[in-house]
Amino acid sequence: MEPDLEGELERLHPASFAWALGCCRRNREDAEEVLQTSYLKILEGRARFGGTASFKTFLFAVIRRTAGELRRRNFLRAYRLQGLRALESPSAGAANPEAEAQVAERLSALRAALARLPRRQREVLELVLSHEMSLEEAARTLGITVGSARTYYERAKKRLARMLEPRA
Repeated sequence: MEPDLEGELERLHPASFAWALGCCRRNREDAEEVLQTSYLKILEGRARFGGTASFKTFLFAVIRRTAGELRRRNFLRAYRLQGLRALESPSAGAANPEAEAQVAERLSALRAALARLPRRQREVLELVLSHEMSLEEAARTLGITVGSARTYYERAKKRLARMLEPRA
């Protein structure tokens, strides 16, 4: 028997918000975003209650996973922005043309290595890293299983590392 989702979400909202705050290191804005996204996942059927545990346990698991996804997205966004700032900094480039040339060479090597990856590996890697999708979202997007997406992702990372390691 499927519970009244909206009624259960409303009943558990105070506890859910407290849990989301804990999962988001007491950051209220992040907790609100996580909670809203979690509720949407449940109401839209992207997260389904299987009835094997209590609804509260299911809801808290969805909130925890969603908070993890947000942390990962925020980390990747900060990491990319840091890299872009280093590349775009005119003072760093002007002060050291050799360093600028090395960065350009590394970027060129990375683009070439990405182009040499098998199509599916490249697609999964791009969805996860460039489009900030989870492996589950990437799998749904590509119409493959999560296990396959995980395998393609791991193989792509290992292959890229081998292609980019310095030659002796």
